[in-house]
Amino acid sequence: MAPESSSPYRFGDLLALARQSWVSQMASGLAELGYLDYRRSDAAVMRLLQRGPLSIGRLGEALAVTRQAARKVADGLERRDLAVTARDEQDSRQVNIVLTPEGEAYARAVVAVIDRLNEELRQRVDPDQLMAADAVLRAVLDDNRSRQRADRLVPRSLHSTEAMPTEPGAPP
Repeated sequence: MAPESSSPYRFGDLLALARQSWVSQMASGLAELGYLDYRRSDAAVMRLLQRGPLSIGRLGEALAVTRQAARKVADGLERRDLAVTARDEQDSRQVNIVLTPEGEAYARAVVAVIDRLNEELRQRVDPDQLMAADAVLRAVLDDNRSRQRADRLVPRSLHSTEAMPTEPGAPP
């Protein structure tokens, strides 16, 4: 039996490296499809907006950021010709974000890359290991909102050929 290490396990560091790698793989996958300007917030934002117009306030709530930060995200999408903003017809105080045709195509590409990455991971990892990783990641969640969002990410059978689902608004 190997002696126990006195070094602490650095789960957070490994998690950060995994996140960094995932974002890099997303950027590479989208670059292969001709989208060279991937940003970390794109995966969540594009999947949210793919469902339909969303107010800046609701985008902020979904991303757990301030209205100001959500406005910056919306401005970035507009600069990239992926979305437009317009006053709501029923409530002029509300500004909605709507995908452009280019934005809709980009959203489909984002979803396709996420699906492919999830499937590639499922192919590389034993289903029991994947379920164990799922349990560990859920244990990290420290607030009810995050846990509720994670509950919507219940994987389909990991033994099947179906890819794990992705939930709009969840980190990529």
